[in-house]
Amino acid sequence: MSAYAPKQYWATLAEHFRSADASGFAPVLHPMAPIWFNELIDKMQFRALRRALAVADLRRGARVLDVGCGTGRWIRRFGEMGLLAVGVDSTIGMLNLAHEQARTQRLAAGIAQRLPFADASFDCVSDVTVVQHIPAPSQPEALHEMIRVLKPGGSLILFELIRGKDSHIFPRDHASWIREAESFGVKLSTWFGQEFLLLDRAFVYIVQGVKGNRKTSAHSVVLSDLPGPGTSSASQRLYWNIRRLTASLSSWTESFAGRICPASFATHGVFIFRK
Repeated sequence: MSAYAPKQYWATLAEHFRSADASGFAPVLHPMAPIWFNELIDKMQFRALRRALAVADLRRGARVLDVGCGTGRWIRRFGEMGLLAVGVDSTIGMLNLAHEQARTQRLAAGIAQRLPFADASFDCVSDVTVVQHIPAPSQPEALHEMIRVLKPGGSLILFELIRGKDSHIFPRDHASWIREAESFGVKLSTWFGQEFLLLDRAFVYIVQGVKGNRKTSAHSVVLSDLPGPGTSSASQRLYWNIRRLTASLSSWTESFAGRICPASFATHGVFIFRK
């Protein structure tokens, strides 16, 4: 397997999964998962993002930069909330999909480590599962850039993995995300855990244990071995039929899980910083 190259990885996903679903979720969520699963994850992420935006307390018309905008799902929703959203992504394929999905021209090509914007340009910067895909040595540079383009008094919403393993993800624990961001001049307002999915995680863990493969994500994508359209085995269909039950039940009990479990037990952390 070739070494992970972020730009190539996302360009390939944009091309291979561009028609997987009408909402454009597959290239930016779990490309190998059924549509219903990505819709469920997107719904949960949107709920968490609304909670973070409530903390940020943005006025109508505030300028928001969505870093790693992907297929444009957050740009579209920011616009529906009355915010002036701009998206930046490193791959032309993703930007083309964002243009189709979000119906906006406010898009720019660029990487998180070198954002093509002036200092203090935005009232809010959102980063939803982006820096976690940047190799760890370059993550501080990306955080510094996002804080650089943020206005004094503005908010950084950082939505990142705090656990997990895979060839294309580089999570940190919650304390590390906070420490790294605060080293560039922002202050944590609050943070909370997102995506506990207790029953579903237990089922996946059991399956991975039976297969002897707990080192990679259940939705891992190896670009050199992408399946053809409609490819599915009987075991895969059974697996996803069971997960439809476990994931749905887990989603239904998610708010309860958030109350009884420490935030650090979640898959992601949602951090809101003030500059």
